[in-house]
Amino acid sequence: MPPDILQSSPLKEKNIFEMKIDSKLLVILSLLFLFQTCSDDGPDPKPIDDAQKTLPARWADVALKTLQFTVPNSPTYSSRSLGYIGLTMYESVVHGSAIHNSVASQLNGFGALPEPDLTKEYNWALSLNAGQSSILRSLYPHAQPDIVAAIDALESATYEEQMTTTDMEVAQRSIQFGQAVADAIYEWSKTDGGYEGYLHPFDPDYKFPVGEAYWIPPTVGQSASRLPLHPYWGNNRTFLSDNAALPVPTIIPFSTDPSSGNYKLFNEVYLKRTSLTEEDMRIAAWWADDPTQTASPPGHSYNLATIAVTSSEADIYTSAEAYAKVGMAVADAFICCWKVKYTYHSTRPFPFIRAHINKNYEQFWPEPPFPAFSSGHATQSAATAVALTSIFGDTFPLVDNTYENRVPDFIGIPYPPRKYKNIQETATECAYSRFLGGIHTRQDNETGSKQGNSIGENVTSLKWKK
Repeated sequence: MPPDILQSSPLKEKNIFEMKIDSKLLVILSLLFLFQTCSDDGPDPKPIDDAQKTLPARWADVALKTLQFTVPNSPTYSSRSLGYIGLTMYESVVHGSAIHNSVASQLNGFGALPEPDLTKEYNWALSLNAGQSSILRSLYPHAQPDIVAAIDALESATYEEQMTTTDMEVAQRSIQFGQAVADAIYEWSKTDGGYEGYLHPFDPDYKFPVGEAYWIPPTVGQSASRLPLHPYWGNNRTFLSDNAALPVPTIIPFSTDPSSGNYKLFNEVYLKRTSLTEEDMRIAAWWADDPTQTASPPGHSYNLATIAVTSSEADIYTSAEAYAKVGMAVADAFICCWKVKYTYHSTRPFPFIRAHINKNYEQFWPEPPFPAFSSGHATQSAATAVALTSIFGDTFPLVDNTYENRVPDFIGIPYPPRKYKNIQETATECAYSRFLGGIHTRQDNETGSKQGNSIGENVTSLKWKK
């Protein structure tokens, strides 16, 4: 297998992300982003710490460690995994809630899940515990020993903690139910088209079009591979049939004429590169989420759910709802976005700018190994924002401290926590970061954000409550 984005190197820092931005407001938005994390409006949110985390968040942490440190790691396979991990968490506890409703029957081609005997008592924490352990082991049979040990440790610690107040018969019943739910979901996952996708992230036989309008693998990028990442991922089954039915958006026609809309999009990227501020660089780095260094873009989104459920002190059922919504939202976002990418095979800004604007141009951030239009970062971050806002509201403030302990990267950019007035701001900044990095044009980000909003709305429109 050729080298790829999967090989982890602790000395290397690069990235993957994007945005939604009106052309007439480009300069104004740049200034707004410069000051947005310093706003004094509204409540002053505080960063969460590990001591505050409840069981769902602790399992989310282990899931993200599994994604990050199990080679190979790609945003496509990670997004798929989080869909099944989040759904398993929710369905393993939903029957204990007085207000929540199972969503399994509403999903795309999913049959019936095992149901508990509600005439008997269950310990839903033990059910969640067993379900998470089981689904992680199934999705990552190739996990390294230290990751397996982390799964074992949390499962055992939770069991010991719960058994101080739980009858053995109740415990066994609860564990069996959680495992049964995980097993059923895993069996369903085998038929989605992405099963064991980590084994073949790059297809050496894929034939993509050749020409000035089309993507070419970067000479120096995030990946050493000269092959496209998961070119058939867009054919996978989505969690929601409504997301599979979303139309492929149109693209501005390719043109090298300086008066054309296409040329102006790339020229906008070039001009921004000449005026990047320190804050611009921090934004680009914060949302880069390079799979060789992090749990990838969908992992960052899943951690936003952890921040939200922890800072809001959400109960086990609301927490599970948040992880299920975000997991399925990012999973469907990557499928839908990859369908768009490999419909158009559109070029990235770097080769266009080098060929038609400035032959000495150097973009700020390395390119990922797949076509440009539309933006994966913008799509999945928008879907995540809709999912989380449906639970926590559109004025919920948060501090994103996903990378607060990360050392400055290869160009010396630090990673202090970032403050946001609401969840939507995270998606807007995430998308914008890819424009700042020179990875995407405004069109890529606007289109991705629009589609991501639709994906998130479809997820939140399921009947989650009784």
